Parts: sequence; structure tokens; C-alpha cells
Amino acid sequence: MTTIARLLPLTLIALPIAAPAQDTADPNGATAQGDVAVTIYNSGQSLVQDDRQLTVNAGRNRIEFPDVSARIRPETVNLSGPGLSIVEQNFDYDLLSPDKLMDKAVGQEVTLVRTNPATGTETRERAKVLAANGGIVLQIGNRIEVLRDDGLPVRVVFDRVPPNLRARPTLSVTVEAAQGGMVPARLSYLTPNLGWTADYVALFDASKGAMDMQGWVTLTNNTGTTFTNARTILVAGNPANGGRRSNWWQSSSGAIDQAGTESGPRERLGDYYLYPLGARTTIANAQQKQVSFLDVKGAPARATYEYVNPWMGSATEPMSASSVLKFSTSRQGGLGDQLPAGTIRVYMRDARGDPQFIGENSIDHTPMGSSMALRTGDAFDVKVRPTVEQRTRRSGSRWETKMRYTLTNARAEPVTVDLAQQGLWGDTRVSAQSIDGRRVSADRMEWSVPVPANGSAELSVTFDSRY
Repeated sequence: MTTIARLLPLTLIALPIAAPAQDTADPNGATAQGDVAVTIYNSGQSLVQDDRQLTVNAGRNRIEFPDVSARIRPETVNLSGPGLSIVEQNFDYDLLSPDKLMDKAVGQEVTLVRTNPATGTETRERAKVLAANGGIVLQIGNRIEVLRDDGLPVRVVFDRVPPNLRARPTLSVTVEAAQGGMVPARLSYLTPNLGWTADYVALFDASKGAMDMQGWVTLTNNTGTTFTNARTILVAGNPANGGRRSNWWQSSSGAIDQAGTESGPRERLGDYYLYPLGARTTIANAQQKQVSFLDVKGAPARATYEYVNPWMGSATEPMSASSVLKFSTSRQGGLGDQLPAGTIRVYMRDARGDPQFIGENSIDHTPMGSSMALRTGDAFDVKVRPTVEQRTRRSGSRWETKMRYTLTNARAEPVTVDLAQQGLWGDTRVSAQSIDGRRVSADRMEWSVPVPANGSAELSVTFDSRY
């Protein structure tokens, strides 16, 4: 259907409407919300608590609450106040718009105002709206006319605003009041489409072996409603969502080498950490807002390389090692904080002193005291090629596999590659190795292999496995 908002400049004439006891919206566009507190979860769900002063009569009252979330979950609504009990509630989300006005006017009469472009003279005539599906069809007297988007100055004047159209998302609640007068009440509800993520910017200085880390909270509001001057608390964690994990399809980035065991001073709610914003803030609809929550200077960090061979097999060509930034979230010698799940973007200064982006990766919720290994990309000059030199059957189902890993380094300085072999069975044993390694899990071993500048190195390992 041709959008009527583009087609017609509309003039609305609203008849007086008897107002029940309610929290009325400011006609100048100010919010009807009261003292608002918003608790925002990583899952994109939020708890809104709105304290308003209500004027009620003793007995039954119908109270309207404009400026609630357009995505409110009505089944989660709770209204509490002294002497109030809820009888019924309705959520009106059919919002006022030119298209909706015309849809609701089907079968009714409106006034067409046409302006002569040459003289500016206006003519008015009554018309009955027959259809607003794919175009506007009108009956004017004995003729049928289609309202076209032909650029001629035409506007439609409606006699009234339909009672079930709202300028703002509105919740109406019928309550029983024990007595009349002014009553303080709290409206609380859950809403989706209001969430937050953590974003981090790390500036790494290789010469000093240190980095600066800035953490930002990014708030995103797509609820259809602005929350004005709200007290805001962010919750880091993954509360259950109707028995379903909110991120069951996501895999970990593997950035945590070893989970931390340190406790921090941040406030907790059950198994979640709370990040209250330092000051009230307005979270506008269709807006992203960023607020700083972490600022650390000179935290120890080092760059290294990592290569993981996923199975005991050969590669057809040398493969790039991963560039890895290693650091800690420990109180001593680290960032000294818990890190909410998010994305870390890493920068380094070039020869001119300008910071340049070198890579990014995501992290999961990270306890304080964790050892981190953030993979930022593939190394250009550091390559690894695994090769199966020999594989022989020993006895029964036992096999001996001789692996050779060839590492090359085209850089002008020596490097160390943390090389890992995965895909080991639980009873796999190492019968020979040219460099001592360590078993880090049932199916993984690791070696730290030094590679000279502009040179190469080899690691030889013999595995005794069942298959």
C-alpha cells in the first residue's frame, strides 16, 4: 500500500474524551514515566521498574500507563501500591500513524481538502472511505475516486482519533482501590529488545610488554520506548530463559587459558555480577549508547604464537601460526577485574606512533585471576607444517605414529611457538619427544618451541595410541 504518510499531510481533529483516573502524558511530548529503574541483562531482556504517583477513587478505577515498552511482556506485569489490587489489564500497542488512521476510517466519512495550486483556493468535500488496501478508495457523492500520489496538494481531515489507537504504547490496568486519593505505585515488567554488550579496546606496546585496556558498555534499545533519566544496572551473566540457554548455539572463543579463582569487590546478585552506571542516563529508543566501565593502564601483556594441529595427520602445506596476546585478569599483575563477555579489539602503534588495528576476538564471562590467550589473527611470517613420518601397527589395536613439526620464522627476531597436538585418545602415550611437552587435557599436549630469527626448527614426537 502506498504509504499514506508520504501521500498526505494530515490534519487531526480530536473530539474531547472523558479521561479516567490515569497517569497522563505531557502534551508537549514529555514522558509520562515516573522514577524509572532499568536492570538490563546480556540476553537482551530487561526488568523495568517505574514508580508513579496515581490519583484514584475508592473502588474500581481504570488506570492508563503510557510510555511503557512497546515490546512489554504483559504476563510479567506487576502493579503494587498501598490498597491497590489488580482486576484486569490490557496492553494497547496499535499505535497512531497515518496508515492506521486511514485503515480505521474504512466505512466512515472524512473531509478532503484540496488546494488549487494556481490560486491557493481551498475546497472541502465529504468523502466515505471504502477501502485502504493497496490504495485509498473514496466515495464522493455519486462517484468513486481513487486517491493518487500525483503531487497535487490534498489533505485529509479526520473527525476523531479512533479510541483503540494510541499515540504511545499504553498499558491499562483496572484496579480496586481501598480508598481514594494520591497513591504511590510501582509498575514492573520484563521487556525484550533492551540489552547490552561489553566492548574492549586494548593498546598493546610490545617494547614495554604492557597494554592499556578500555572497557565500554554498549546499550541497545529497540523497545519502541525511551527510558528517561533511568537508574540503570547491568547484569553480567546468563539467566535461564524458560529452560533454554540464551546462547546455546554459540561456542566459546577459547580465550581463557586458565579460569581465575579470585574474588572481586563488585556487587553480586546470585551467580551474576552487577555493573551499576555511575549516574542516571536516558536510554533513547533506536539508539546505541556507550558508557565506560574499565580503564587500566600498563597491564603486563606479551605477544606470542600458537599453532594447533587438530588431529595426528599431515598438512599439505605450511600453515600460519596464530598471533596471540597473553595477559591476566588477576588483581596482581593483571587487569584486576571480572570481564563481562564481549569483544576485545587490539591496536598497536606503527613506526609513526599511530595506533593501528591488528585484530579482535570475543571472550566469554571471565573471572578475575584468569590467564588469557586472545587470538588476534594469522601470523604472516611464522609457519608450521605437521607431517606423519611413519605409522606402524605394533600389536593388536596399538599403533605407533611418528610426527615431525617443521616451524619457520621469517622475522628478524626469534620467536616461540606454543604448539599443540589435539585428537589424542585418553590412553595415548608419548614414547619419544625432542622437546619436553606437557599434557594439558585428555586429548591435548603442548610444546613451547623456540624458532631462531630468519630460521627454522623441528619438533619430533612419537605417539603410542590405540588406533
